[in-house]
Amino acid sequence: MRHAFGLDIPQTLDDACDPRRMALIIYDMQVGIVSQIPDGDKIVQACVQLRDAARAKGFRVFYTRHMSMPSAVTGVSQLRMAMAWQRLDDPAEVRSSFPQGSPQFQLVPELTPGPDEMVFDKITMSAFAATPLDIALRDCGIDTYAIAGIAMEVGIEPTVRHSLDLGYFPVVVTDACGAGHPDAAERSHTTLEFAGGLLSTDTATFTAALSRPRD
Repeated sequence: MRHAFGLDIPQTLDDACDPRRMALIIYDMQVGIVSQIPDGDKIVQACVQLRDAARAKGFRVFYTRHMSMPSAVTGVSQLRMAMAWQRLDDPAEVRSSFPQGSPQFQLVPELTPGPDEMVFDKITMSAFAATPLDIALRDCGIDTYAIAGIAMEVGIEPTVRHSLDLGYFPVVVTDACGAGHPDAAERSHTTLEFAGGLLSTDTATFTAALSRPRD
């Protein structure tokens, strides 16, 4: 930890892993998303390991879910994105991929939230855009978070970049972040590392850091 101007400035994983200032965010581990990823089961197990370690040491845990609105109320930017993902030329043909309450919208059973955990639904890629996540974290005194889930190249990179502008210290647990397109995911990792202001780690190192005694 570095200190200047009356501030404590975390630098290392040990600095970051303090339940008074850190939370775990599990990003979009939904039935309909995990099933699209070749190593989806592996990412599920990594997220379970992280979640269980966080629970055991008193770290707050938050989950996100991606939600698709009915096409008639989706709006221009959302329709354009859906057309790109569904490879359509006609917006009238767009179908809601993750309607709220549908089976594919739900989190995988292994990551069912506990009674002291929270799920935020979103229609954006950044988990901090138009959700209560930022308010909830700040109100708990959280300025640092670890993130895992799916997909690195679609939603985790935008979430991390957005949070850096909001003043957070993100920790990306790389082997617990799945991807649909490995090359794109690697570019996301490179971009984030170049931007700076975050840490990258793996599940084993992170869970070990969570377990170390705190002052």
